[in-house]
This record gives sequence, C-alpha cells and structure tokens, in this order.
Amino acid sequence: MNKIPTVFLRDPDNRKRTLPEVNPVCQWVLDGKGTPTRKYDGTCVMLDDDGVWWARREVRPDRTRPPGYQPVMTDEVTGKTVGWEPVAQSSYAACHAEAVADGTQRKPGTYELIGPKINGNPEGVRAHELVPHAEAEHFDVPRDFDGLREWLLTHPHYEGIVWHHAQPDGTVRMAKLKVRDFQ
Repeated sequence: MNKIPTVFLRDPDNRKRTLPEVNPVCQWVLDGKGTPTRKYDGTCVMLDDDGVWWARREVRPDRTRPPGYQPVMTDEVTGKTVGWEPVAQSSYAACHAEAVADGTQRKPGTYELIGPKINGNPEGVRAHELVPHAEAEHFDVPRDFDGLREWLLTHPHYEGIVWHHAQPDGTVRMAKLKVRDFQ
C-alpha cells in the first residue's frame, strides 16, 4: 500500500486545495485510462495472505513507530511514513472486531472499515462493516479539472474517487481525488 497520488497538483500556498494542473504521475487519468470507483470514508485495513489483519497507519517523523509496524513508504514532502500496524493494537480494534464478527469469509486484500465510530460515520451505516476495495462502486465521471470539480461538488455525500489501472506487469496504479480538494 503506497500513498495514492492526487490527480491534480496541490496549491503550495494552501496544500488542502488542488490546482487545475495535472499531477504528471496521474496524466493517465485525464487520458481516459483506469476505472473510476467510489472512495469510501473510513479507514483502510488489510487481510494478508496469512489471514492476519492490519490497519493503515501514518507515523509523523518525530514519533515512535508502534510495535509490529510495517513501514511501506515515506512521503518526501511531509516526512510521514505510511505503513501497517496489527489491527488488534490499533485505535480501531473494537470496530474491526465488530465488523468481522458477522462471520463473512473474506479474501486477502484491502478493505475500508466504516461505521458509527469511524470519522463521524459519514457513510451513515448502522454497524461497523468492511467494504472490499476490489468491489467498490464504479462511476462514470468527466476526465478534466472543471468537470471533475463539478461532479464531486454535486456529489458531496461521496468522499471522492479512486481510479484503478491495471499494468502489463500485473501491478495496479491508482490515483485519487476528494471532494475536499475543491472546498
């Protein structure tokens, strides 16, 4: 799990906003490649091939990494390291336990943990649940700055969009855009 790049460059004077300039590593999105899917507003967790659950965790450069932490990448701009910590020791342990208690058999992969005690429950669900990223809702959206801005601002109940594009080597590159990138 690498940090997913934003489709448009960030405003250096206000890093919360995007500029109408494409991020060069995301040009493929504007070229019409990739599948746009719903970005759920929760927290990312992963079931690995050994059946172990992990929670996504960002660690600031001046902080100690938690026990068992598996770093994946460090953001060159912020210095934050993104990685995985065992879900049982994460702040979402109880929410995750509730979500997996439904008895559903799950495949290895990443999931969005959503529910009443996560981010103020913007998804509006009654109980904690796991949404497989591989099964995210697909969208038909514009592929330009103004069109995407309008689409996102008229769909504020979605957190945003994540594009997925399979590569010949089997890897999948991704790009994202959030409603808040335009607010």
